[in-house]
Amino acid sequence: MELHLWVEATDPVEELEDLEDWLSQESELRGRVKPAPAIPAAGELGGLPEVLVAALGAGGVASALATSLSAYLSQPRRRSVRIRMKGPQGVEVEVNAQSAGDAERLLQIALGQAEETR
Repeated sequence: MELHLWVEATDPVEELEDLEDWLSQESELRGRVKPAPAIPAAGELGGLPEVLVAALGAGGVASALATSLSAYLSQPRRRSVRIRMKGPQGVEVEVNAQSAGDAERLLQIALGQAEETR
């Protein structure tokens, strides 16, 4: 099961690289989160990745991802960063510093494993 993640920030490319580096430090996530291939626009030789793709499976990988995202967003310098997640059925959710404690529930909603409550 794949989950797409992208960053909304002042410098989304740099923040996406930081997020990828952060997630690669987690042993349960190592090798499971990679940049999606960038499709170059006409006349370009290549592009920068804009999305990370997380391959989730059994064994608590989703929980490890949620915990890591929560810790990442809880850092003082990440207060203005928003991470959007899109699950395999197209459900999108957003997690930020204020909702970091709900990262696991939001991730489950994106994966279609929980319902959104308002």
